[in-house]
Amino acid sequence: MKPSNELFHLIKSLTKSEKRFFKLSSSIQSGEKNYFKLFDYIDTQSTYDEAALKNHFKKERFIKHLPSEKNHLYKLILKSLRQFYGEQSISSILKQEIKNIELLYNKALHKEAKKFLKRAKKMARENEEFYFAIELISWDKVLTEESYESGEFDVDLNNIIKEEAEIIEKLRNLAEYHILYSRINSVFRSDGFTKNEEERNTVKEIENHHLIKGKNTALSTRAASICYYIQGLCAATNRNFELSQVKFNRVRDILDSHPKIKIDLGQRYVLTLFHLMQSYINANDFEMAQEMINQIKDLKGKKGFNSLHLTLRINNILLSDQMNLYCSQGMFEKALEVLESGFSENDELIERSSKEQRIKFYFSTAYTYFGNAEYKKSLQFLNEILNDNEQQLRQDIYSFARILNLLLHYELGNFEYLEYTSNSAIRYLNKTKRDHQIENVFIKQIKKLAKTLTPIDTIDIYKETLDQIQQLLENENENENVILDYIDILSWLKSKISNQKFSEVVAAKIKT
Repeated sequence: MKPSNELFHLIKSLTKSEKRFFKLSSSIQSGEKNYFKLFDYIDTQSTYDEAALKNHFKKERFIKHLPSEKNHLYKLILKSLRQFYGEQSISSILKQEIKNIELLYNKALHKEAKKFLKRAKKMARENEEFYFAIELISWDKVLTEESYESGEFDVDLNNIIKEEAEIIEKLRNLAEYHILYSRINSVFRSDGFTKNEEERNTVKEIENHHLIKGKNTALSTRAASICYYIQGLCAATNRNFELSQVKFNRVRDILDSHPKIKIDLGQRYVLTLFHLMQSYINANDFEMAQEMINQIKDLKGKKGFNSLHLTLRINNILLSDQMNLYCSQGMFEKALEVLESGFSENDELIERSSKEQRIKFYFSTAYTYFGNAEYKKSLQFLNEILNDNEQQLRQDIYSFARILNLLLHYELGNFEYLEYTSNSAIRYLNKTKRDHQIENVFIKQIKKLAKTLTPIDTIDIYKETLDQIQQLLENENENENVILDYIDILSWLKSKISNQKFSEVVAAKIKT
């Protein structure tokens, strides 16, 4: 059985402050602390090696019980983290307050418990912590019953029941929005856009849901923010970036107006700025797109945004999407500067990022090298995507990676290999149930180019391909433009026809 590396990952996720707190809080305990030795050694490892660990501690008695020692250390670290963050989030504070109410009640200190209850209910109400509010109302009922037994009838139980019904209704309302969010997020996480009529119908159904289409249907600030967020995602998925910009700006305004909820919904706020950045890029408003990245950067390390989870997401945006922003303007050299300065700092974080974040980074890096005519380096990163057999997540990136792969092999002169790769790409695209034509047209023309021997014939095929693609863009639906968000094949074809650098043609297009 493969040794568990969960403890290793937990230790490696700790910040310097968290490690220091763990050491200080644990040093208070008496007795031998073998877990300190285990902690320090694992912390020195770059990858988990249990054989090396056992060999290092082979003279120690505790090594005979390594699984239990690891489990003990794991629980101690979690306990330390609970203490460290005990006062840093509303949910943590409310959990403590509820525990205090329970302790005071069990001590028959009912008046004292009521004081804690009043304060906690106010906090839960202000922060729209509905689950905690329900639990606090349960304690309100219990303490009210105790008051009745003591002859105190200053609280009307009917008011508490009414309050409970209102909170339950808000909770139900929010839960319905979360179900709708899960549905649109599934489409977005799968492809980034709607690739066929079935998916477009799914988005249309969500858009027309009474909670999304109706007015004043959100019963809380949290529900309002997710309502507009869903509307923004629907618009972005259908490539209506002008509408998505309006909706995501509304989300940002709501959260900015409620700073406590904004901190609790840190990930939604970061992703809202990310989607705004995407909408500005599509509108060629690169100054505002850069402003969104700058605002995301400013959030790094601040309360509500300083978890490792959000740090990884923010770092990915500052690396991958900053490269994308420069590439979309033809500034491939600047994108390369971002890569070279950021990759060395973030390589470990990239490995610990989600799979979606990693494949985004690999594609952005491959495209950056492609734009700088460093085709072999580009292929190295692109192969990280092509060698993965992912069937669900971000099929847009996996699909367009195959188009970029054809361009790279064409530029490298691997013409014999292109026949096989082209057929493989077509099979893959057909499996994804897409109703777009540009990719198939482009692959067909690449195969033709690979078989062409004379420069004159090659130019003719470039022109023929450009003409076919421009006709598709003019005559078909908006989704035919999707490929240009990933690979600017129009500029690539024009660069071949005019014998210019690809980056120069992209930059010139932006200026016109």
